[in-house]
Amino acid sequence: QVQLVESGGGLVQPGESLMLSCAASGSFFSIYGMAWYRQAPGKQRERVAGITSGGRTNYRDSVKGRFTISRDNAKNTVYLQMNNLNPEDTAVYFCSTNRAGRDYWGQGTQVTVSS
Repeated sequence: QVQLVESGGGLVQPGESLMLSCAASGSFFSIYGMAWYRQAPGKQRERVAGITSGGRTNYRDSVKGRFTISRDNAKNTVYLQMNNLNPEDTAVYFCSTNRAGRDYWGQGTQVTVSS
């Protein structure tokens, strides 16, 4: 079993930054990939960024150059640094991992970008 707990969401103005954190319970965090997803009202959940066990990263096009995913294996935590936020980034953000073919999700953290 893996439990994922996100934090760091909030209300910001366009152009501002936020850093999301996702703390994972359990062992062997370092050998699994992690990812951030988001879901806006009325829209499907979409993958935002991912990071492999080796630290390789990937991003959806709309966040490239603005978002950075990273991980701290000593703290069992994955981060999402979000810069230059815009209203289209408003969504509930979830972290996720797949272990032995099963997807695990956190409860999500709300990010709202509004002036």
